[in-house]
Amino acid sequence: MEKQKASGKLKIYLLWPVLLTALWLVVGCILLAVNRNAAVLVFCVTALYFAAVLGVYLTRRKYILKDYVDFAMDYGQLQRNMLKELRLPYGVLDADGMLLWANDEFTKISGRERAGYDIQEILPEAKMSSLPRHDGEDRIYHVVLNERNYQAALRMMETPEFDEEMEKLGFLDRRGKTEKLIAVYLYDETDMVLLKQENFDRRMIVGLLYLDNYDEVLESVEEVKRSLLMALVDRKINRYMQEIDAVIKKLEKDKYFFVFQNKYFATLDEKRFSILEEVRSVSMGNGDTSITISIGLGVNADSYLKGYEYARAAIDLALGRGGDQVVVKDGENITYYGGKSESVEKNTRVKARMKAQALREFIENKNEIFIMGHANGDLDSFGSAIGVYRIVKHLGKKAYIVLNEVGSQLRPMTSRFFNNPEYEDDLFISNLKAQELAKPNALLVVVDVNRPSLTECPDLFDCMDQVIVLDHHRRASDSVKNATLSYVEPYASSSCEMVAEVLQYIGDGLKLRPLEAEAMYAGIMIDTNNFLTKTGVRTFEAAAFLRRNGADVTRIRKAFRMDMTEYMQKARAISNTEIFMGCFAFAECNPTGVESPTVLGAQIANELMEIMGIKASFVFTNYKEKIFISARSIDELNVQIVMERLGNGGGHMSVAGAQLTGVTVAQAMDAVKNVLNEMKRGGEIA
Repeated sequence: MEKQKASGKLKIYLLWPVLLTALWLVVGCILLAVNRNAAVLVFCVTALYFAAVLGVYLTRRKYILKDYVDFAMDYGQLQRNMLKELRLPYGVLDADGMLLWANDEFTKISGRERAGYDIQEILPEAKMSSLPRHDGEDRIYHVVLNERNYQAALRMMETPEFDEEMEKLGFLDRRGKTEKLIAVYLYDETDMVLLKQENFDRRMIVGLLYLDNYDEVLESVEEVKRSLLMALVDRKINRYMQEIDAVIKKLEKDKYFFVFQNKYFATLDEKRFSILEEVRSVSMGNGDTSITISIGLGVNADSYLKGYEYARAAIDLALGRGGDQVVVKDGENITYYGGKSESVEKNTRVKARMKAQALREFIENKNEIFIMGHANGDLDSFGSAIGVYRIVKHLGKKAYIVLNEVGSQLRPMTSRFFNNPEYEDDLFISNLKAQELAKPNALLVVVDVNRPSLTECPDLFDCMDQVIVLDHHRRASDSVKNATLSYVEPYASSSCEMVAEVLQYIGDGLKLRPLEAEAMYAGIMIDTNNFLTKTGVRTFEAAAFLRRNGADVTRIRKAFRMDMTEYMQKARAISNTEIFMGCFAFAECNPTGVESPTVLGAQIANELMEIMGIKASFVFTNYKEKIFISARSIDELNVQIVMERLGNGGGHMSVAGAQLTGVTVAQAMDAVKNVLNEMKRGGEIA
C-alpha cells in the first residue's frame, strides 16, 4: 500500500524544528563576524537543540503519528455524526436513483428506516431519465411528505479522486462510464407555499357587471312594476356578491363595479357563474323578455389599474358577443361562460345613424379606401362590401374590393360586375395587388368579419394606419385591435342588414343601383336561411329598403339554385348522417365534383336542422387540406362556444364554424364529440 505522507500546514508544522535549527545556524554565522565567542556559543546551543529534537522525534515518532491518526479518526467520526444528525434532510443516491445512505432527518421524513429503495417511491417525478447526469448539474422537484411541502434538490457530486479509484477497481455503470453519486437535499417550503397561496388568494379581482337589455325590459312591463323589477334584480346581484364577500357599487342605472378576493374565483368557476341564470329567472309578467347581464373580470393583473383595464376589455368583449355571459381576461388568455340566450334586437337606430356619420367623416378624409371581407367570401361578405363601395363612390373617393377566389355560390353575382361599363376594371383586386397599392394614409374597411386572421389579406392591416370594422359576428379574443371605428352588432342578421341601415343615413340622396341592391339582398337571404334564422323587425326593414332600390327577388332566387351533382352530394350526406347523444347530427360533405364544398356543407347543416328532435348539426368538409366545420342550431345549444373550444372557430349562437388542420374528418368529429361531452359534464348541456 502506498505510504501516507503529511502535507499542507501539517507538514510545515512538523518541519518547524528543522527550520528553526537553520535559522540559528544563520544567526551564528552572522555573529562569527562580530564576536567569535558568541558565535561558538550559538553553534553549541544549536547542536544541543537539534540533537534533543532529533532524539524526541526518533523515540516518540510512532506515538505522535498514533495521536494524529486517533485525532483524525475521531474528527471524521464527529463529521459523520454531525452529518447524520444534521437537521437538513440529506441523502446519497447512485446513478440509477437508488438511495444508498440517508441521515436521520431524511429517514424521519421519508418514513423508511433503511436505505436501498428507489427515490421515486417518495419523489414520483424523479424518474431515471430526469436525474442529473453531469457534475454540478441540478434537478429541482416539489413533493408533499407527511402533509408538508418540500423542495427536493438533486445534484451530481463532483468526486474526481473517488471516480479515479472506482475506475481503477472497475466499477462502471451500464453506459461504460465511472459510477456517479447524486446528493439529494430536502428543503421544507411549507411556510413559503402557504404564504404564497395566501397572497394569491387575497389578490383582488376587478369586475364590471352590466344589464344588457335594461331599457327593453322596462318597456315590456307595466310602469308600476318597473321599480319592483329592478329591486328584485338588485337584490339578486347583491346577494350573490355577499356570498363571495365582494364590495359592489352601482355606477349607473344598469352598470355595477365590484371587487372580490381571488380565493372565491374557483367557487364561481365551479358553479359556472350561476348569477346569469338567477337574474334571467326574474320575471314580472314581461312575457319572453328576460333581463340578462354581462360580466367582465380582470384576474392576475400586476396592479389594480391593470386589473380594471382587463375588466373593461372583458366587458366590451362580452357585450360584443351579444351579452348574457361572463368573460374572464387573464393577461392574453380569455375564458367565456354562459352565452345561452340570443342577443336582443335594438329597436332604436340612433347607433346606426351615429356610425354612419362617423364612417362618412373617415371616408371624406381619405383618397383611397380598401374594402375587404373574410376569406372564401360568401354573399353576405360580398354584398356588404358592395354597399360600402357605393358609399365611397357617392362621396367621390377611389375604392378597391379585395377578392381572391370566387366560388360557385358567389360567381352568378360577381359575374354581373365584371366587364360591366358602369364599374371600374380595377374594382376587384387580389391580396397581392392590394399590398402593392396600399399606403399608410389609406383607409381599410373590413366587413362581415372581425378577426384579422380570417380576412382575405391579413397582411393588409400592417400597411394602413386606420381600420374600420362592420360586422355582425360575435367578437373573439383575437378581434381587430384598436380599430378607428368598430360597428359590431351580434343581434343583426347579417352585415348586409347593417350596411343597408348605414346607407340610409349617409345623406345627400344616396341611392343604390339595382344590381348592388340585389347583391345585398342576397347576402341577407343567405345569412338568414331565407329569413328563417335571426330575423327581426330591422331585418325586414333593411330588405324593404333594398327592394325599393330595385332588388329583384326572382333573379336572386335563380342565382341560388344548385346543379345536380351538388344536390346528389347533399342527399348522400344527409342519408349518412350520424346521430350523437340522440340529438346532435353529424354528417360529412364529400367535396368530389363540387366547386364550393364549404357552401354546400353550410346548406347541409341548415337542412339537418329541419329534422324533428335535432338540437344542433355539424357538417365536416375535407377541402384544401383543411377540415371545415359548419355548425347550426336553433335555440337549445350555443354552437359558437362549441366551435371556439376547438381552437379556431366562432360565429353566432345558432350559426358558427371552424377550420382544423392536420386532422382527418374522423378526428375532427371526435374533437367535437369530446367538447359536447365536456359541456354535458359541466352542466352546459341538459
